[in-house]
Parts: sequence; C-alpha cells; structure tokens
Amino acid sequence: MANDDSIETVIGRFGRYQIWIFFLITVGRLPAEYQLTNVVFLTPNAEYVCNDIGANYTANYCPCDNPEYDISIMRSASSDWNLICDRRQLASFAQSMLQVGVLIGSLFYGYIADRYGRKLANILALVTEVIFVALSAFATEFWMFVICRFLVGTGFGGATLCCYVIIIELSGKSFRPYLTGLLEIPFIAAYITLPVIAYFLKDWRDLQLASSVPFAFTIFYYWIIPESPRWLITMGKKEEAVQLLKYIAKKNNMLVDDIERVVDKAYEESQDERKQQYGSYLDLFRTPKIRTYSMITAFVWFCCSHSFYGINQYIGRLDGNIYINLVLSAATLIPAMIYVVFASLYLKRRLAIIASFALTALTLFLFLVVPKSMDTLILVLTIISQTGAFTAFAQVYLFSCEIFPTVIRNSAMGLSSTFARLGSFIAPFVVNIGIEWVTITIFSVTVLFACFLCFFLPETKDIVLLNSIGQTEKDEAPHMVDDERSV
Repeated sequence: MANDDSIETVIGRFGRYQIWIFFLITVGRLPAEYQLTNVVFLTPNAEYVCNDIGANYTANYCPCDNPEYDISIMRSASSDWNLICDRRQLASFAQSMLQVGVLIGSLFYGYIADRYGRKLANILALVTEVIFVALSAFATEFWMFVICRFLVGTGFGGATLCCYVIIIELSGKSFRPYLTGLLEIPFIAAYITLPVIAYFLKDWRDLQLASSVPFAFTIFYYWIIPESPRWLITMGKKEEAVQLLKYIAKKNNMLVDDIERVVDKAYEESQDERKQQYGSYLDLFRTPKIRTYSMITAFVWFCCSHSFYGINQYIGRLDGNIYINLVLSAATLIPAMIYVVFASLYLKRRLAIIASFALTALTLFLFLVVPKSMDTLILVLTIISQTGAFTAFAQVYLFSCEIFPTVIRNSAMGLSSTFARLGSFIAPFVVNIGIEWVTITIFSVTVLFACFLCFFLPETKDIVLLNSIGQTEKDEAPHMVDDERSV
C-alpha cells in the first residue's frame, strides 16, 4: 500500500507559495499570541504602599483606600482600577473571561471553518483580534475591559485553531513534521518581544495599542489568503479546487497536467465515504473510533493547557527581574521548537508526546525536594517543566490534526481547544491553593494521566490526511493509506 500524498505530488510539499502564506499567517497571529502572555503586565499583583491613616505606609496593607502604586515596572490595569485586597479576584476574573472567550471562539470558529471554509474563519479571527485588543486600550471602566478581554479571547481561539489547520492542509505530508515546530514561531516571537516592548512603554494601554494597531493590515488577507484545497475537494467544489491547485502549482514551478485526475479521484472517494457535505460537532460522537479519539484528545489537550499555563503563571511570581525571567523562559523555547521538529521527523508521535509529559512530571516532582532558598535552581526547574509542557502541546496539535479526517478536523480541534481552555481556566485556582505540594501534585498527576491516555490513540507518523469519517473508522492502521483514497 502506498502512502503518498497526492496533493503534495501536484503542488509540492512546501514551496514558495506555501512559504508566503506561512509568513502572512505568522505575522497575522502575533496580536493573538501577545494576549496569551501579557497577563503579567496587564493584571499583575500590584505592589503599593498604603497611605491610609494608621497604615503607616505599610507595603501591600489591606484594606486600603489610598494606595500609592509602584509603577516602575508597568502601569497596569490592576493599578488603574485598584484591583487589590478584596478586589484582587477581579483581576483573575478578567483573565478568566479571556479563557472563556477562547473556549467560545474555538467552538464557533471551528464550526465556521468546517462549514463555510478555512479562509473565512481565519480572516474573521485575525481581524477580530486586532479590533478588540485596540478597543481594550480605551476602556474607561473595568466592565468594558472585561468585555474586551472576552472578545479578544474569541479571536485568539479562532486564530490559533484555524491558522494552524489551514497551513497543515496547504502542506504536503512529508513536510508536516517541520510545521510542528515552525508553527510555534509566532508564540515564541511574541513571548520574547513582549517584555522588550513592555520595558520601553511602561503602560498597559500603550502595550495593547502597540500589539494590535500595526497589524490592521490583516483585513487585506481576504484577497491574499487562499481557501484550503483539501476542504474544497471534501465539499465537492471540484472546479474551485482545480483552479486553486493549478495556481499554487504554477507558483511553485510544478506541472499542472495531473491535477484534474487527482481532484476527481479524491472527490469520488469522499462522496462514497460520507453522506453529508460538511461535518459537525455531533459527528465527533456518532461512530466508535471517532468518539473514542474525541474524548481522549480532549482530555489530553486539557492536561497540556492546564500544566503549561499553570507553570507560565508561576514564572511571573518568581523572585528576580520579571523582564529577564520572561526573556529567559521564552529563549529556552527556541531549542524546544527545534526538538519538536526532530521528534516529529524521527520519533513516533505517541512516544515523543509521552516523553514530553514525563519530563514535565519529573521536574514538577523535583520541586517537592528542592529547598526554597535555591532560587536559581527553582527557576531552572520551572523553565524545564515549562519546556516539557510546551513541546507536548506543540506535538499534540499535529497529532490531533492527523487523527481526525478533513470533514471534521476543525470541529475536532475546536472541541479539544475547548477542553484546553477549561484546563487553563482551572490552572490559576490550582496555583493559588496556597499549599505548594498540593499544587505540584495536582499538576504532576494530571500530566501522568495524560501520558497513560496517549497509549489509546492511533500512531499517525507519516500518514496521509484522511478526508472522511468512513476512512477513519475502517482503517485499523491509519498510516497504511492508499494514495488514491486520500489527499
């Protein structure tokens, strides 16, 4: 049985045209990625001295009606709206609303992408992100800020999910391992540059404007970004698929003679295998294999997000210079990105993900035995555990894309992303339990359980992306796929 990707044979695995689209998507995703890590500057634990009578200028004294804030690091939303003492939970509420927005956005944009196309979903998500990040900078009331954070979250959920899928579907099978690492470039770039931008601006409103307004050009992506040819074929839009594939092939200096035959065979197979022309979330639970895969991947995503964002917030609380700590933690993700590519090329998907989870769990357990006075070692262990969680998360994205067929791929990613948001929503509460060994144990046990669940997912290394639910259900070995049945 051959396992060639017929789309790759006609347009190339990742030619000049795909590089151009990848560049546009990478730049367009930056506003969303900035919102993922800027919580340490927007709503931090505000430092202040209390000027109330009897407080004697005590630092962080509660209750306090006349605080004088330390804004040497950043003028934040916490200081603007006095999110201290009994109002401190409002800062957590604002961040939680971002995650609620991501959850809603993942579901909404996942449906839009599967029903109306990858292109529309991408443009809507990217433009929504720019608009509401910019509007949040002009919020005059806290409730306005919270609403903007929710709407920013919806755009983030859509941008992260749909941008990933469209790049995967425009690429050939043999190049997907490289994309596992390359698609993390926007996050790492935002993570590294955010503290630098914040250092010079010193004001959260200016930070929001600087991370949104310069990216208003994404509205023009509507005339630049293509639809996914795999989605067009699955939807039965053969003529559009042929024209797009010919255009891409010419841009990549590939022959166009065989494109009609490839599209016809792919279309015929997709029509034989399914009765409907678009998928839905219900399809994730109609059939045995898809149902099992959906439930397991959803929980694995929950564990990834729960551990990664919990550790990320912990870094913001460590002793030392916050700018340096963030840059160091971001810089370590560069070799992590290289490892992700190496693992995707040479290791089995499940083995690589399990190894990343195991590294995270091990370093978390070491927190229980390392003396609290060893600040440098604590920082190193935190960064290593974050690296493990990051590499697991990056690989799970590709793993999930390969498990599910085209007709429900975005819906499956949307469901998984929803559970990821639940994990990130719960993470701050686990961090704030106040008993460190309990917090560490919860994170570690959750990660180890994700390791165990991965054994029940199919190995997908070197597969051709399947189109229909029927193909997934009847293939016991998803890597053994005939090239005439899949694209």
